[in-house]
Amino acid sequence: MKFRTFFAATALALSSSLPAWAVELIMVEQPGCYTCRLWNQEIAPIYPKTEAGQFAPLRRAELRHPPKDLTYARAVNFTPTFILIDEGQEIARLEGYPGEDFFWWHIETLLAEKAGFEGATR
Repeated sequence: MKFRTFFAATALALSSSLPAWAVELIMVEQPGCYTCRLWNQEIAPIYPKTEAGQFAPLRRAELRHPPKDLTYARAVNFTPTFILIDEGQEIARLEGYPGEDFFWWHIETLLAEKAGFEGATR
């Protein structure tokens, strides 16, 4: 009985100390995707360090194996596609990666308009 109480208390303490992300950015990618590789070189190392990355943490998904816990508004047809998720539902998306400047502007705009983001360029 003491073990169960200890286990329950430990689980509760751990779960309350972990952040609960309501908003996340899903990057749908696939092997061999050239623009996915560019994004991984130019953006991936710094994304989690930015205000946008802290507001909407990145989660990766494969094109052919979508996460079962998410609902996309429509099918993903090419990669990379960046899907903004709030509480498991798609609220916006950016299809493709035309470069670093466009990515940051577009993602921050989507976050501000759809999820209440007030950082970086706001």
